[in-house]
Amino acid sequence: MNTKFDFSQETDNTVYIRRVAVATLPQDVRDQVEGVEALYAVHGADGERIALVKDRGLAFMLARENEMSPVSVH
Repeated sequence: MNTKFDFSQETDNTVYIRRVAVATLPQDVRDQVEGVEALYAVHGADGERIALVKDRGLAFMLARENEMSPVSVH
């Protein structure tokens, strides 16, 4: 049980799912989602936003369908 694990070696297919307030997004995106308070972003390991979707479940499904391993970020 004393085995150390190196968490710095992430797999290339890990993506991070997080809730994003629509008010923090660029105006052109806000214009497309009037009446919505939040979206869910899918980010690559390098922090690049890959996608914005309407709900958390869809974000996880999108990741898995594209052979990525989603992780929730708070």
